[in-house]
Amino acid sequence: MLKKRKSKLQRKEAIEGFLCISPWLIGFLFLTLGPVIFSLIMSLSKWDMISPAKFVGLANYRTIFTDDFYFRQSLKVTAIYAICAVPLGMACSLALAMLLNLKVKGMPLFRSIFYIPAILPGAAVAMVWQMVFRPQSSGIFNAIIGKTAHLLHLSFAPIPWLTSPEWVLKSFIIMSLWGCGGGMIIYLAGLQSVPTQLYEAAEIDGAGAWQKFRNVTLPMISPTLFFNLIMGIIGSFQVFTSSFIMTSGGPANASLFYVLYLYQKAFKYLQMGYACALAWILFAVILVLTLFVMSTSRRWVYYEAELKR
Repeated sequence: MLKKRKSKLQRKEAIEGFLCISPWLIGFLFLTLGPVIFSLIMSLSKWDMISPAKFVGLANYRTIFTDDFYFRQSLKVTAIYAICAVPLGMACSLALAMLLNLKVKGMPLFRSIFYIPAILPGAAVAMVWQMVFRPQSSGIFNAIIGKTAHLLHLSFAPIPWLTSPEWVLKSFIIMSLWGCGGGMIIYLAGLQSVPTQLYEAAEIDGAGAWQKFRNVTLPMISPTLFFNLIMGIIGSFQVFTSSFIMTSGGPANASLFYVLYLYQKAFKYLQMGYACALAWILFAVILVLTLFVMSTSRRWVYYEAELKR
């Protein structure tokens, strides 16, 4: 009798629990899981969103890997961007976090100033950076460099930031530093969790600033480094808004980022099945890179529980 009452109570609690989370479950099924399964099916089809889809098997994937120059170009551009922008952004964010971790009057204001750019709308940021990278001498960067060169009595020709295949990707890498305030906040939280006793012990042992940073700070914030590295890799493979607004993939496809090419295939050329195949390849690339970073994390990520053993 007692078991029956318990089973009824457990069943009632389970029903109430599912009712409470039903809005999230419905949203997940119809807005996340459903579209994911649908995109997988469409990646095996030829579909222009107007006529009925036609099943083609792996033909989309075969064409992508064997006969699509723009796929290779977009993957190359995105990989170069990730290799340069992710370490640079992490270093900049960590340097800012260490400066903003100092006990100085008015520090909350400085933290807010450096964090605000990370939450601004991407479209507005792209339009601002268009003015910064204007190739004429009226562009902000060219004006600053030109005046500096004039003071030093050096000759200077305006840099074609967004109009030259040689400079356009470098421009996007420089622009990526604009949002380093987001990583800075996370590093700041990691730095503030480092026990001060460890620094005091290091000073007693005669450690200098560099030794304390290398042997105390870096190991203690390595989980934060690990998190920001993975998020940085994922974010670098999803660049879209800035390239769409500023260059549309040009000049000469030098800024054709992967997601921009995917968007063009889906909504410009109406090759939705092909675009779905590109999306699943992107998912596979990010998954492989994430698993690789996670597999190496045991060598350089240290958790406090492990250090106490």
